[in-house]
Amino acid sequence: MVFDADAAASTVVGLLRPLGSQARAEQEKRYLKSDLEFFGVTVPDIRRTVQAAMRSHQRLDREAVLAWAAALWREPVHERRMAAVELLTLAVRRLTAEDLDTVAKLLRESGTWALVDGLACNVAGAIALRDPSSWPLIDAWAADPEFWVRRSALLALLPGIRAGRPDLARFTRYAEPMLAEREFFIRKAIGWVLREISRRDPEWVAGWTARHAREMSGVTFREAVRRLPADDAERLRTLRAAPGPVA
Repeated sequence: MVFDADAAASTVVGLLRPLGSQARAEQEKRYLKSDLEFFGVTVPDIRRTVQAAMRSHQRLDREAVLAWAAALWREPVHERRMAAVELLTLAVRRLTAEDLDTVAKLLRESGTWALVDGLACNVAGAIALRDPSSWPLIDAWAADPEFWVRRSALLALLPGIRAGRPDLARFTRYAEPMLAEREFFIRKAIGWVLREISRRDPEWVAGWTARHAREMSGVTFREAVRRLPADDAERLRTLRAAPGPVA
């Protein structure tokens, strides 16, 4: 039987709609400052719904998965797009570096961290962890005019960090030019990545933060020192507050 991506998307939407509430839809729309329509479905319910739908289509190939995700994404509805991200996450081992252009297109259309972060970390980052030929494309994201795409380059590093294979040189190449940016979501992402690195290598994070303490925004610095040993964190706070150049 030929897989019908539009029908599969309609089935998911039909399952999601009754799970939503108007009150939650209005709350989420305000919170995310989004122009999308909202059903008001919780993230756990979206995940459970997509997981159940995937169990009915376990043998889908890469092209079918991409077509299904595209059919979900097509309509400007938050839960449909969240479902597309969850679908790509669940099927990420079927995806390849060639699919990063599709991911980049979705990133540009996302307009919110709620969609961007899953695409960046769980899809792009997971592909790159498995297939190093992905990195030249993601390297280009780090200098993209769209800040959500730049944020995604940083977050794509997280799977490697969590797997104990941090690319510290690539993080530095990405992060140093972004330290002067005023965009909150870039500042937060740099700090987030530093915080994750510090779980395994606090010494490296302490050194990197010391070298850049005066360049960092407050949010970047706070995230960077959040999980450092107390003595290191206090030393860095003192260094950041002291007058004169950093030694």
